[in-house]
Amino acid sequence: MNQTTQIPAFDDGYHYKVMRRAIELLDAAEETLTLEQIAEQMGMSPAHFQRLFSRWVGVSPKRYQQYLMLGQAKEMLRDRATTLEAAHEVGLSGTGRLHDLFLRWESMSPGEFARNGAGLLISWGWFDSPFGLALVMGTNKGICGLALAAEMGEDAAMQDLKVRWPHAEFVENPDMLRPWVMTAFGARTDASDKAPLYLIGAPFQIKVWEALLRVPSGHVTTYSDIASSIGNPKAVRAVGTAVGRNPVSWLIPCHRALRKSGALGGYHWGLPVKRAMLAFEAARADG
Repeated sequence: MNQTTQIPAFDDGYHYKVMRRAIELLDAAEETLTLEQIAEQMGMSPAHFQRLFSRWVGVSPKRYQQYLMLGQAKEMLRDRATTLEAAHEVGLSGTGRLHDLFLRWESMSPGEFARNGAGLLISWGWFDSPFGLALVMGTNKGICGLALAAEMGEDAAMQDLKVRWPHAEFVENPDMLRPWVMTAFGARTDASDKAPLYLIGAPFQIKVWEALLRVPSGHVTTYSDIASSIGNPKAVRAVGTAVGRNPVSWLIPCHRALRKSGALGGYHWGLPVKRAMLAFEAARADG
């Protein structure tokens, strides 16, 4: 494990899988689990599991479970809601270090989007992630797709991304993508460049996704705030649709968009995944 960062390197597959199993266990539990109960199911001593979990997430397993409570989303909306205009003004945008991620982005032109991926060579590969197996796709310009298979399954995740660009050519090439994936997830602290994103979508969708990129980690926003930030305050329903069509989960943080009531709303990759993401980010922000 990389000792200089709370997130283990991607080549440390064993610890990544242990943490993924732990998050799934905690998210599915109907009551608070003791440290001993969790450690036993992970096949570790309580002390070792506590150290590993706290280093990776930033807080103890007991504290993390508090972030998975039913009211957590409402608390985040009350205490951590962000105005996107203010976030942009303080530099939380694609022009600099983006929150806790190292990202830069550019978008496809409307004409290129209309060609449904014709002429694009898209590489793909499977990677372990904090939230289950992740399918990552990218062009020579950057990451264009990141699907999470924990809820929908691998075949459905692959089909979900491929149908977005039906005329593209797809080739399995995880080695080409791995440095970007490691940088984007914070597993490479020595990276000299940012992980590039290549946004492939309709102009309205891209405006919504760019607004999402201005929401800091550990904070949330609402669909109506996004609509206002892009200059179309009445387009709340259309914003919700664009959020749901985000092809790059986690990195374009559509999980940070909530309903005004504080309800989670929908999540394309599964509500348990959204809840785990919000809890993970809130825990690290407080930890």
